[in-house]
Amino acid sequence: MTTFITTPQGRHIACHRTPGREPGVVFLGGFRSDMTGSKALHLQAWAEATGRAFLRFDYSGHGASRGSFEELALSDWREDAAALIGLLTEGPQVLVGSSMGGWIALLLARDLPERVAGLVGIAAAPDFTERMWEEMTPADRSTLLETGVFHRPSDYSDEPYPITRRLIEDGRQNLVLQGPLHLPIPVRLLQGTADVDVPTPVALGLLDHISSPDLRLTLVKDADHRFSSPACLELITRMVEEVLVLSAPAEVQISNAS
Repeated sequence: MTTFITTPQGRHIACHRTPGREPGVVFLGGFRSDMTGSKALHLQAWAEATGRAFLRFDYSGHGASRGSFEELALSDWREDAAALIGLLTEGPQVLVGSSMGGWIALLLARDLPERVAGLVGIAAAPDFTERMWEEMTPADRSTLLETGVFHRPSDYSDEPYPITRRLIEDGRQNLVLQGPLHLPIPVRLLQGTADVDVPTPVALGLLDHISSPDLRLTLVKDADHRFSSPACLELITRMVEEVLVLSAPAEVQISNAS
């Protein structure tokens, strides 16, 4: 059942919490996506079948959550994620971040290490606002700077989506590829070779940039940015299960192995 949570910042967030054993799994969706996508629902079904705690939600201005999308930016959505993790989960969680959600997961893992047990990135898109800026024509940039918004065509909707000046400027306050990114947790990155939104070199660069005791990148030939074919969904589940095992306390791993 979908419920609404009011965050400390006063935003009203739609979410769905599946009770179960810890560490739980938190799904962080992408830019302009919502918590009813195939990856989120697949992970919920897996959590229900295995008795694992699971949380999915809509960022403010997304899906069923309140707020105007054009007035919001990455800092707000990071705050939403941190607030719900703080209010609705117990102890360290495994974060599963898709596209922009991968960027937010990296920020949370860096800044709230006590609440993050592991990370699975699916076509993770760190610093994507800078790539948006670089891909704009001079005319597009002028429109953005003069009017505060540029409407960019989308492959996922008939309607173009707004890229605001605040989104670009706020993104520059949240970059993770400009400085050290040490994550003392298991990290798994999944990437499709046919992804035109987050090309494979982005994933390879992130693999090289992150410092982690257990970091792996899996490339899936011909998978696109949605990464939601049955084989891709199964791979996501396997990586989550792997990270859960690796993030378990040492005595639990020893017990399971005996």
